[in-house]
Amino acid sequence: MSDTSNSSGGIGVAGLLGVVFVTLKLTHTIDWSWWWVTAPFWGPAALVLALFIIGGILVGIGKGIDSIEDKKAEKRRAEARAKRLRNL
Repeated sequence: MSDTSNSSGGIGVAGLLGVVFVTLKLTHTIDWSWWWVTAPFWGPAALVLALFIIGGILVGIGKGIDSIEDKKAEKRRAEARAKRLRNL
């Protein structure tokens, strides 16, 4: 039997770039902060987290706007009912 799984066991572009940056830092070829050198390792996760946070904020703003609009619509309906009752 042959193994037909399609799993890639590669390091990836970000991982390779991180290894290159660490190597350059350790050989004193670049004088960057360790934050920038290790950014290819933690950067993608930080980007995804930032996108989730921004998305959550936008959803919260949207729900807040909907709530305000619902309250305004209910107020208009209540005013219309009160006006109809006064006209009776």
